[in-house]
Amino acid sequence: MEEELPLFCGESGKATLSSLKMLDVGKWPIFSLCSEEELQLIRQACVFGSAGNEVLYTTVNDEIFVLGTNCCGCLGLGDVQSTIEPRRLDSLTGKKVACLSYGSGPHVVLATSEGEVFTWGHNAYSQLGNGTTNHGLVPCHISTNLSNKRVIEVACGSYHSLVLTSDGEVFAWGYNNSGQVGSGSTANQPIPRRVTGCLQNKVVVNIACGQMCSMAVVDTGEVYVWGYSGNGQLGLGGSGNQPTPCRVAALQGIRVQRAACGYAHTLVLTDEGQVYVWGANSYGQLGTGNKSNQPYPTPIIVEKDRIIEIAACHSTHTSAAKTQGGHVYMWGQCRGQSVVLPHLTHFSCTDDVFACFASPAVSWRLLTVEPDDHLTVAESLKREFDNPNTADLKFLVDGKYIYAHKVLLKIRCEHFRSSLEDHEDDIVEMSEFSYPVYRAFLEYLYTDSISLSPEEAVGLLDLATFYRENRLKKLCQQTIKQGICEENAIALLSAAVKYDAQKNSASGFA
Repeated sequence: MEEELPLFCGESGKATLSSLKMLDVGKWPIFSLCSEEELQLIRQACVFGSAGNEVLYTTVNDEIFVLGTNCCGCLGLGDVQSTIEPRRLDSLTGKKVACLSYGSGPHVVLATSEGEVFTWGHNAYSQLGNGTTNHGLVPCHISTNLSNKRVIEVACGSYHSLVLTSDGEVFAWGYNNSGQVGSGSTANQPIPRRVTGCLQNKVVVNIACGQMCSMAVVDTGEVYVWGYSGNGQLGLGGSGNQPTPCRVAALQGIRVQRAACGYAHTLVLTDEGQVYVWGANSYGQLGTGNKSNQPYPTPIIVEKDRIIEIAACHSTHTSAAKTQGGHVYMWGQCRGQSVVLPHLTHFSCTDDVFACFASPAVSWRLLTVEPDDHLTVAESLKREFDNPNTADLKFLVDGKYIYAHKVLLKIRCEHFRSSLEDHEDDIVEMSEFSYPVYRAFLEYLYTDSISLSPEEAVGLLDLATFYRENRLKKLCQQTIKQGICEENAIALLSAAVKYDAQKNSASGFA
């Protein structure tokens, strides 16, 4: 077993690791196609597809890349060509991914941090929600009935899609042969339609999809279900399909926080850290110790510790859970074997269960890679530059503020050591230099580096001379020399003459 990590409870009351470990995306076979350098840049990732052969990931620069088989154009690149080299998804440039889910086709449903929805991939059953049944080779912005809504969660079944809005409403579309869209009929739904009925006046806080069923958890802790129930996955006691939302009455008096759906089984987590299960169980995916299906919610004991996370996804028969003490358990299908009781793993996160044990090796959620939480002193200082939350001084330049810390400026710069000695105000107005130049100067004091155009570096060189910052002068001279081209040669040459640069050839500006 790995060393147990200490936990603390934040204001939300949810336990989180006080020492976050970096998620090892390399445990998913598809990532063996990426170089070590590429893996280091990944911050979010989702592995999907019928064989776990497709992946979408975001980098530290908020760029989105895709890789893999590209079945039905599910990589969103505009073609159906497979790729073993990561390709940038240019059509989503500038968008930050908040959540993502995928279907069996596969199709992809993505919500941005601004609450917009984009879909692409397989569309034979209208699961993209764009009103057609044509496969979507590039991401399509879905705004019908969602234009004034902010989507905060998405979920896909095999061929249908659900989204949850910030005001607690659920919208559904796609394949509806068993009522999984919740419209009351079995006609496929080509565009987003609000799921009403029993949910009409409820505030939904969580959604989940099985292969052909749908779930919603409301703010009172009740669970509503609809769609296919041939294996008891709705928890209503029978095998009849449900074309509109119906409350799981057997959970009366139990407050559920989250639901997770496998291919044909369901897990829910209560506010007391208990897990209830129901549905298909031919692989032991309910964790009850046998392989009998369960048509009603059944409590399972994972360990005496409180459960804080449950995991399942509609393309597998595998279940996982994490305890408050940091232990991760799995049960169900495990690389072809059936595990009928919760089994303690050596993993530190539920994501690894699906990378190493599930078939196919897909993600059950959008993975978030936490960078190493240890920062050096230098890295910590870099992060604090222009941070209004910790600053005790601000410079007003060209009508804009730059936030800084008096003590750091005094330590790093002789000029500030004297000028701030008796300075009691928290605002300094600066008119001698432009905003980009002065901001670059202050940033240099935090980072020891500059990032400016050669033309702006001339202004910073002026400032560095004024403040007698010799190292900064050398950096500016290097930037100017490296940036000389036909268009700016005359202007930069005059600067060179002005600062008598030939006498400073050691600086590299000659």
